[in-house]
Formats: sequence, C-alpha cells, structure tokens
Amino acid sequence: MAHRPRADINPAVLTWAREQAKLSVEQAAKKVSVKPERFAEWEDAASETKPTIKQLRKLAKVLHRPTSLFYLAEPPTTFQPMRDLRRLPGAGLPFFSPELAFEMELAQQRRELSLELSAAIGEKIPEFSLRASLDEDPEIVGRRIRKALNVRLEAQSKWRRKGALEPFKAWRREIEKLDVLVFQIGRVDWSEVSGFALSERIRPIIAVNRKDVPNRRTFSLLHEFVHLMIGESGTSDLQVDAARPPESQKVEVFCNAAAAAALIPKNLLLEQDIVQRYGSKSVAWDDEHVLELAHLFGVSRVAVLRRLLTFGRTTQAFYEAKAAQWTEEWREEQKRKRVASEESTRKFARNPPVDVCNELGHPFVRLVLDSMNANLMSLNEASGYFGNLRVRHFPSLERQALMG
Repeated sequence: MAHRPRADINPAVLTWAREQAKLSVEQAAKKVSVKPERFAEWEDAASETKPTIKQLRKLAKVLHRPTSLFYLAEPPTTFQPMRDLRRLPGAGLPFFSPELAFEMELAQQRRELSLELSAAIGEKIPEFSLRASLDEDPEIVGRRIRKALNVRLEAQSKWRRKGALEPFKAWRREIEKLDVLVFQIGRVDWSEVSGFALSERIRPIIAVNRKDVPNRRTFSLLHEFVHLMIGESGTSDLQVDAARPPESQKVEVFCNAAAAAALIPKNLLLEQDIVQRYGSKSVAWDDEHVLELAHLFGVSRVAVLRRLLTFGRTTQAFYEAKAAQWTEEWREEQKRKRVASEESTRKFARNPPVDVCNELGHPFVRLVLDSMNANLMSLNEASGYFGNLRVRHFPSLERQALMG
C-alpha cells in the first residue's frame, strides 16, 4: 500500500478549532468520516497519529479554518473584528458575516506567522513610519504618498495598457516595499466589503477583495493605505454612511480624499488637454473622455469625475447621476458574469503558484519559502501555509515569487 503523507499539525490548535466550531469530538469525527477514537488521537499531544493531507483539507472545510492555521505553534488568541467596513454605496450599516470575520482573523494569523519567521531568520523589520493627520490638506498627503512610493505619471500612464489589473499590481508592489502585508481575500462577496486595514507599528495589513473590479481594488488599496498612515484600523467607501458617528465619517472622508489625491493629483489632472476643453461646472462631459482620463491614471470613471467635481469642473447633480449610471452598469455586468459563470461548463486552466502569489503577496511567499529552505519548517508545513499547494508546484512558485 502506498504511503499517504501525513500532516504534522498542532493537536492543541485542532482542539481549539473544534471547540470554536462548537463541535464535540464525536460530531467532528463524523463530519470528517473517521472514528471518534482516531479523532481523539489527533488531538492528543502524546500521540504520534496524524491526519492525512486529504483529511486535513476536510478538517479545514468542516471547521471553517485555513489549513495553515493547524500548523501554528499555539492556538490563536481571541479575535475582535474591526468596527468599520468598506462598502458599496447604499449597502447599509456594517455587518460582519462569518466569512469576513474569518478573513480578518486569517490576515492577523498570517501577520503573526511572518513576524515569527522573520525573527527566526534574523530579519530586522523596519517600522511603518509614513504618517498623516486628519488636520492636513489631503492634497499634500496625496503628494507625500506618491513621493514615498516613487510613483510618476510617466509610469502610471503605461500601467493600464498592460491590463486592467496592472495599476493595482503596481501600487501594491510599491506599498509592499514599505513592509506592509497586502493580501487579497476571496471568501467575501464584493457586495459586502471591498477591503480592510489593520494598523500596526510593525508590518501593518491591507486586505483587498479580489472579487471586486480592478479599479475599485486600486482605490481600496490606497484608501486602506491612508488608514495606516493615520494609525486607524478600519475601512470605508466612496460614499460615507450618514449613520456613522461624526468622527468616523471624518476619518472616512479624509481617507477617500487623500487616496484620490494620490491616484489623481490635482495639477496632473487639470493640465490634461481633455480637461481644458471643458469649462467650469460642465454637465457635458463625454463618457469616452472621462474613460480616457480613467485609463491615464489607472482608476475608475467615478473616481475621475469625483476629482473633477472637487475642482469645480462639473456639478454635484451631474456627478451623482453619472456615478449612479456607471454603478448600475457595473452591477448589471457583474450579474451577467455571474450567470455566465454558473451556466458555463468549461473548465478554465488555473495556475496555482500565480494564485498563491496574488493572494498572499510576493514578500510573504518569499518569507515562507526562505524559512523552508533554511530548514525552519518542513515542506508539508510550507504547503499548508500556501493552501496545501502540491509539491510539484513549488519550483514554479519559487520562480514566481522572485518576479514580484
């Protein structure tokens, strides 16, 4: 009989995950199709019995935890989700679904892992020192961001030509250079949340919903980056809910404004030939002209028109009408894509190493790989942190990680 690879998980973490799921040993054992006695052995630190990789994947699904969680040295501490969410306009008050709470918890676990691995390999982590104040002019903060990330319009204008996701990837690469962990989450629907930020002195976190469209991902990324600069965990949207407390509204408005200033600097926008064709408070903006400006800066049409409104180049009524129109067009397009996806029987090729790097970010992936190569963790453990990536994909993952 062929030897089945075993998952060297932490029994204490398994016990914690089962108890968090409110399951008895007997109930959990039944869900993963093993005898209660075998499950109890998995939870016994003195036992050498371990689940197979296949059983671990089933455990992760049943207990609603990532496979990487079970390799932690200790059970996670109690997680308290953040109070604010970045939502679509009109989506209502914040509500933490189990999926979103899970993504927030997972992001913090990955950060803790990265700190442990860096300490083990002797890597010194710099503090996140870029700061901003709510009393500052958002335009000045936007310029500071572009300078810190070394972003120039010459390069920015070329990103969109390489693909819809390239602006997001480019901004992400520069932000990660400041030792910010940038993850993409995929278990939460785009209609619930676009992203969140966790402000920390060392290795703060930004998470962006990969189910969102590329342009919104880019804005979310910069918005959450401003949250880190002001030292506030949380999120928000282009439209701030009036039901939020005044101080929360102030934070969200500021983050939106500073993010917009970084993405679309005032001087660079107003000097464009297209902009100069229109007078002040114009209500004749052509969709194609707005789209051309959106491609130049790698943002959405709504973001461009909002900036034009800020500088008196259109009216509030025109902006609101166009924003509503484009948002509805986007919603309808998402519905069509969803229906097409459900009806399609085609199998689309996946690239697991690319998927891992897109989700976790190249710096995090390189850190885990470096730790594995330094014999600080086993191949099975590294695989667990990468969503149980198959061993045959590791050479490709190494090459992919070096490209970031």
